[in-house]
Amino acid sequence: MKYGIIALAAALLLSGCENKKAAAKISGTVPGYAAGLSVASPAEADRENRKTPLLVSAKKANEEKVIEIKEKMFIAQTNEIYLNPEDYLGKTLKLEGIFQAQKDYTLNGNPYYFVIRNGPGCCPGIDSSAGFEVLWENPEETYPNPNDWVEAVGVLSQYEEDGYPYLCLSLTSLKTLDTRGAEFVTQ
Repeated sequence: MKYGIIALAAALLLSGCENKKAAAKISGTVPGYAAGLSVASPAEADRENRKTPLLVSAKKANEEKVIEIKEKMFIAQTNEIYLNPEDYLGKTLKLEGIFQAQKDYTLNGNPYYFVIRNGPGCCPGIDSSAGFEVLWENPEETYPNPNDWVEAVGVLSQYEEDGYPYLCLSLTSLKTLDTRGAEFVTQ
């Protein structure tokens, strides 16, 4: 049964030409140009409008070992976390990837920030991506520029918006790095 769920999640991730917004909500992937989403700079983002009740605070995270999401198994590790969130909520994750800032004009205009890597798809170009939404608990913290290569460390948390639960990293650090890793990953 567990392997069937994993296969279904992989199929959703790899079927990038379908309804990308729905796939993003289900699998947690963040398509770069899904309908209704546009790239926004962090400077234009209205952080005060964003109400995200984090269920797990970065300050309350247990002092367990940091789980590093590595380049070679980026998609597999990310899918494992989305498929079994109860095993990872409250744990500290570390990953590198492309920083993205997007605004959703179809719902409420709130800004959303992500650290992602691009994945395979059925069409030329960027069809899918894997990664996590990232949030600072302190609204005074700043975000890097879109497309910067970053290292994110944070506690896996969950919040609810419009009646749906979403996973995110409640950031403890977000650093811009000079050396980029693989932007496209296949595993």
